[in-house]
This record gives sequence, C-alpha cells and structure tokens, in this order.
Amino acid sequence: MSHNPSQLSWLLVVLIMTIITSCHTTFYAHNKIHLDEKNLEGEIAKKYENCGLEEIISYDIFKMAMIGYKNIEPKNKDIITIIDFSVPSTEKRFYLIDLKSEKLLINTWVAHGKNSGENEALNFSNIKDTKMSSPGFFVTAETYEGSNGYSLRIDGIEKHINNKARRRYIVIHGADYVNEEFIIENKRLGRSWGCPAVPMELSTQIIDLIKEGSCIFVYTNDIEYFKNSKLIEK
Repeated sequence: MSHNPSQLSWLLVVLIMTIITSCHTTFYAHNKIHLDEKNLEGEIAKKYENCGLEEIISYDIFKMAMIGYKNIEPKNKDIITIIDFSVPSTEKRFYLIDLKSEKLLINTWVAHGKNSGENEALNFSNIKDTKMSSPGFFVTAETYEGSNGYSLRIDGIEKHINNKARRRYIVIHGADYVNEEFIIENKRLGRSWGCPAVPMELSTQIIDLIKEGSCIFVYTNDIEYFKNSKLIEK
C-alpha cells in the first residue's frame, strides 16, 4: 500500500505530536496576579488564619506560595504543599495543606539533595546528575512503581529554575533515611539525589493526597531564585 506525500506528511505530524504529548512537561499559564488585585492580601491572610498555620509556618512563605498557586491555577486546587528549605533538615519542613477544608493535613520531615548541603540546603540546580534540589513551583503528575517503591512524578514549571525536574528524575518517594532515628544518630536527616523524599510510613498517604495536578512550592533563601522567578511577588 502506497501513500502520497500529503498523507505521509500528515502521518509524520501525528507521530511527532504523539511523542511530544507522551513525555512533555505540563505547562501552566502565568497570570501575573499581584497582591493589589482582588483583595488577594486579605484572602491569603484569612486562609492562613483559618488553616491554623500561625507559629507553624511563616506567613511570608505561605503568602508567596499562594500567589504562585493563584498564578499557576493547578488542576487540583484543593491541596497545596509547601517545603521550606530555609530551615535545617532536622526540622519538620514539609507542609501538606487542604485549602478547601482549611486544615494542615501533614507536617513532617523531607530530605534535600546530597550536594545541596549537609543539614541545610544551600546550593540548588536545574542540571541533571548534580544531586541537588531545585527551588520554586512544581505541579504533581502521575504515580508509578520504581526502585524507591510507590513514587510520584513532579513537573517543575519555572524555566531555567526547575523545568528539568522530570528528565532529572526528581520525584516524591519514601525513604528509610527520613525519620527521627536517623536524625538522632547523624544529627541531620538523610539526603537524596535531589528528590524531596518523605518518611516511608507516610509516603503512600502523601502521594495519594497530592497526585494528579496539585501545587508544590519549594521555598529557599536562594537569591538567584528571587531574581529569576516570574511566579512570586517581588
């Protein structure tokens, strides 16, 4: 059976689009919402209070996360996850918040990349094989069974900051080095190859709550991030 040139061209386009859509990073619009719009400051402050986050997580970090969340408009609007890499790994710096029911669902430990630092995450990268964490906003994607068991792929959505997360195999997974016993023995949490690894006993629950399109914000004190991010309020 033969094909004319126009048919071959059409088939080639279909093949290319199939390949692209099967492995691409999801892109989200940047709506550039600012604090002076829609009384956003008041809305965020009320949500912070209703969720009972005072003395648990910094309001400034929560506000930054919510502005990015509003700009992204993720598929799953009920959940936001904040990871605060400005504090040591010995502190519970993972916050899973249900914005709909206004509850902090999980507050636990989370690992940073081996080459980002010892007890504190100080260095960040968007380059493969650096074994560093990446800052900024991510959107959760599909689950899979891998070498670390039940895991969750995440897509970094900030160009030049974290958009290579998928090809770097940066995922959410459980790890046996993320627990209090490891901290007591080593004076720090165990470290990953760049993944925000969580306690093994909580990993399935966390993944099932945040999978398929919820927002993750990884906060850091990295000056370059604040210079380059288009999603946060400057």
